[in-house]
Amino acid sequence: MNGTITKRCGCRDAEGRQLNSACTKLEQRHHGLFSLVQELPTRTDGTRRRFRRSGYRTKTAAQTDIDKVRALLNIADEHDAEGRTRLADMLETVGASKDPLPDHEETKRKFATGQSLSQHMTVGEWLELWLAGKKALRTSGKNRYDTDIRVHLIPRIGHIRLDRLTVAHLDEMFTAIAEANIEINDANILRRTAIDELKLIPWKGLESRRRRKAIKETIAAMDPFRRITGLSTQHHIKATLRAALNVAIARGWIIFNAAAHVELEAAKRPKALVWTEERVAEWLRTGIKPSPVMVWSPEQAGQFLDFLADTEERLYGLFHLITFRGLRRGEACGLRRTDRARAAGTLTIATQLVQDGWEVIENAPKTDSGERVVDLDEYTAETLDDQAARQEAEQLAFGEAWIDSGRLFTMPDGAFIHPGWLTEYFERLVDASGLPPIRLHDLRHVAASLMLAAGVDIKIVSETLGHSESRITRDVYQSVMPKAAREAAEATAAVVPRGAARTPEQAPAEDAVDPRVEQAAQMAIDHLVAKILEVAEQEGRTVEEFAPTALARLAGQDDESVGNSNGHTMATHVGAKIIEFRPRRVPA
Repeated sequence: MNGTITKRCGCRDAEGRQLNSACTKLEQRHHGLFSLVQELPTRTDGTRRRFRRSGYRTKTAAQTDIDKVRALLNIADEHDAEGRTRLADMLETVGASKDPLPDHEETKRKFATGQSLSQHMTVGEWLELWLAGKKALRTSGKNRYDTDIRVHLIPRIGHIRLDRLTVAHLDEMFTAIAEANIEINDANILRRTAIDELKLIPWKGLESRRRRKAIKETIAAMDPFRRITGLSTQHHIKATLRAALNVAIARGWIIFNAAAHVELEAAKRPKALVWTEERVAEWLRTGIKPSPVMVWSPEQAGQFLDFLADTEERLYGLFHLITFRGLRRGEACGLRRTDRARAAGTLTIATQLVQDGWEVIENAPKTDSGERVVDLDEYTAETLDDQAARQEAEQLAFGEAWIDSGRLFTMPDGAFIHPGWLTEYFERLVDASGLPPIRLHDLRHVAASLMLAAGVDIKIVSETLGHSESRITRDVYQSVMPKAAREAAEATAAVVPRGAARTPEQAPAEDAVDPRVEQAAQMAIDHLVAKILEVAEQEGRTVEEFAPTALARLAGQDDESVGNSNGHTMATHVGAKIIEFRPRRVPA
């Protein structure tokens, strides 16, 4: 299409009329300015339009821009009328707004992907569009993304053009978050100090009342307690932005992911620690927990469950199940009566109750691996039977007012258990038990640590907890019981041969029992018993009549090797460890 470059000046004649191209000084190099006019494809209604721009100091600069305009028009094939119209619309908008001509490669990319050529999407607009397209997200995951976007990303970088976002912008954002953390922490300290001072002022006395009133007014004027944006949250914010920008790259909106090149301080996961006697003593002295994540020892777990049983706690079965099978809070609250298979001795984890604000939403488990079948031992099965009997009694007591929520564990009226309420209730129970504090989620750590300490294979532990892979189990649940750790240390030390002077005294040889001999003896006893039963059945005699001689031979055998234990087995048959709790029910 036609295009021209002209030179004009602002000189006027004696009558005040502008001379334009008639000025004789235009031949001078630095007199006047150049302008360009480029014909554009006609509008959809057939009217003519042009791209105009002026103010160029040199003809070369004007020629450069008119070449850019023509190159932009030629992005679309000359036979692509619709495409050339899109490009002309864009150039008409740019010409009217006096904006710089758009980059050729960027425009070519947007044209190829069908994006708007005249409108530029901001980071905030893209984040909202991206989140709206996440159809497969679970409610909890979508809420977490929404918080990152609404609270952090849009207020700080939402106004920036998506294609102009740089690493420097993100560095500034995280620096601002760090500075805000300092302000929040200082404000929290001032508020806490004022509250502590208020507690120390007596209620009686005119002067005391005046001071209390003044401090209350000061506290009311302060900002409320706020949470800082910790390192883990900052990493999640970065991950959210990175995921959104990756999709923008895939759709051709941008070619560079700034979030992939931002460096943050490493976020360390709190290490789970076991409540040893020394740590309990220090906690009683200072009131400070050694770690945010604390785990009870087997003895402490048993004390807690015994406390619940002694006080006839109606939700004993729920806490027992979490302690031994490691269910998440929402999974325990969401269990349905139909999820239990009594004959098979299993529980199917197929749903959970998720807290959204204070509203409760039923959703699938946290991950695909969270949908699992959990095996139940006899002791836990009996506990769930007791829980079911209690629930039936409560249903009869409430009559028509009973709410049939279908849940395995319910409130006294049959309604589902609110996850937030359960957390607060558990904390009150722990406080009443006198045991060192742990969180409800830490019962899941207790279950994992018990299984690992008992020698259960890491793969089985991972499947029981609903992890997608055993690596996660190793990374998260590294705490083992002190007794197991001591046994491992002793076994390691015993491997290295030392001189007689450095070797601990050994027990007398006659006291040592070879495990292979013990196993062989047990097998012989089992074989003999089976033979007695077989012969007695063939001769039509009772075992009592036939077996006196055989029983006499076994008079010296330890009954405990073949007896039953009142406890909870936490490992495979070989090398199993038993945690002692209250005896199981024995049928009459």
